[in-house]
Amino acid sequence: MKNQMVDLRNHLFATLEGLMDKEDPMELERAKAVTDVAQTLINSAKVEVDLVKVIGPEADSGFITSDKPQLPALGQSK
Repeated sequence: MKNQMVDLRNHLFATLEGLMDKEDPMELERAKAVTDVAQTLINSAKVEVDLVKVIGPEADSGFITSDKPQLPALGQSK
């Protein structure tokens, strides 16, 4: 699946690298726009984590979770 949280991290690091580029730094307005969108995605992920805590792994939207084997819920054995 495309556009998972790892992709967000990669975009944020690319933005940081762009800001630090001494020869051709990224414009601050553009970097601010990237961080605003990133914060919205992070907030969405937090909501998804809360949903998974309440409903369980079947609440998987594919955004922060994946096809990897699921760990047992806290307090439950395998």
